[in-house]
Amino acid sequence: MAVRNVLFIMCDQLRWDHLGCNGHPRLATPNIDALAARGVNFTEAYVQSGICGPSRMSFYTGRYVASHGATHNRVPLSVGEVTLGWHLREAGLALALAGKTHMLPDAHGMRRLALDGQHDLAALLREGWFTLVDRHDGHHAEPDSAYAHWLRAQGYDSPDPWTDHVIAVTDRDGSVKSGWKMRHARLPARVREEHSETAYTTDQALRFIEAQGERPWVLHLSYVKPHWPYVAPAPYHAIYAPEDALPVRRHPAERGNAAHPILREFQNEEVAQSFQNDACIAAVRPTYMGLIAQIDAHLGRLWALMERLGRWRDTLVIFTSDHGDYLGDHWLGEKELFHDCIQRVPFLLYDPSPAAEATRGTRDSRFVEAIDVAPTILEALGLPPAEHLLEGRSLLALTRGAPEAWREHVVSELDWTFRAARRRVGLPTGQHRGFMVRTARWKYVHWTSGFPPMLYDLEADPDEFHDLGREPALEGVRAEMRERLLDWATNLKCRTTLSWAEAEFRTDRHKAAGVFYGEW
Repeated sequence: MAVRNVLFIMCDQLRWDHLGCNGHPRLATPNIDALAARGVNFTEAYVQSGICGPSRMSFYTGRYVASHGATHNRVPLSVGEVTLGWHLREAGLALALAGKTHMLPDAHGMRRLALDGQHDLAALLREGWFTLVDRHDGHHAEPDSAYAHWLRAQGYDSPDPWTDHVIAVTDRDGSVKSGWKMRHARLPARVREEHSETAYTTDQALRFIEAQGERPWVLHLSYVKPHWPYVAPAPYHAIYAPEDALPVRRHPAERGNAAHPILREFQNEEVAQSFQNDACIAAVRPTYMGLIAQIDAHLGRLWALMERLGRWRDTLVIFTSDHGDYLGDHWLGEKELFHDCIQRVPFLLYDPSPAAEATRGTRDSRFVEAIDVAPTILEALGLPPAEHLLEGRSLLALTRGAPEAWREHVVSELDWTFRAARRRVGLPTGQHRGFMVRTARWKYVHWTSGFPPMLYDLEADPDEFHDLGREPALEGVRAEMRERLLDWATNLKCRTTLSWAEAEFRTDRHKAAGVFYGEW
């Protein structure tokens, strides 16, 4: 049967190596593993930025960060950018949302269009053309959100139930502690598991899917976990111990004066210094694993509903993450830089088409990028490919076994203007950016603002401990990687207001328009 529905699932800050199907020896994810067995596990999938906002905008637009311009969190996506929701709307479909998007309205652009915020168009633009089932971003208190009102109805009597219950914990002596303090990560949340963010968001998705009946639908189910605050409800706060966690990957060569100055300054950020404390790692990593196990359990509820409704026969399913989490690797916490534990993400694709039978349960090591999601969904639904806009490639050629040349590298970007590290190295506010190009063997990072490049030999140094960016003998490699980056930059799609068909029609038509320049 043809694809009629799309379920696009995203976790926030989920590392590639924290799934059973990707080799974690102790973390049980049977439902996610079951999806991998149904479809294709793309083991070399990379995001376009190691930060939530720009990464998600690349997923939603199918365009690189340099093209869509939302370079960091709290940087709005331009009102002129076209998202997946608009492509679907043109075909009479809506892109429904349950969970997080990190969308921020382009207030300046909307003001230029004289949209006052009450107009239907303004509402759609404000949400990036998502139609809300329920939105919950899970970063800070949202006391007027639907989730907050629902929590109060469940008995959590507080002006701010998220802060006071969802991310708060109870100590052994009965006192309430804040989950913002990572030292409390091993304690259970003050909210019951069935009232947690993961359970609530799953409930919204289940209700939405069941309500559609046989009508076609596209749903973005976007979990806020395992993103910080690292607080899990019982029993998930305690199902893993520190010895169950992966070993921390860090090396003395990454520290001190020998380290790249930008890496060194990121290691001086407060979150990094916290994760340089072994006690912090021992507190956070098991809870991070528990949050993933909780997501997996709730996906089991979703799979059961799809089975009961017969939706596996006509629904394309994508499971991925917007980036990873350092968790102490490379003497760092949080995200942003270009190490694989941040840039490489899980990516599972279930294609219900009979043409995909031969690839079910396989692992594919070809390079996938976040920008491939939008063109994959459009092709699956039989919609126009919007080649003048989209910079990714549909993955259905891979799930359906069509042999064709594929990409040899991936690209990611970072705008680190907003980090205190920028001030510590004495740079003014401006354009301070990094660009990564990664092949199967080499990872090269170009920094603006006069900083030297980085280079890693991923065959000899898969953990990315030894920066060869200033190694004289490897200038040839750096030159070749710079050439790849230049080729990428000169092929970004900036002419977005005309389709390729329209451009072809307008080619060499000046005489048809009554313009006869150049004649003798």
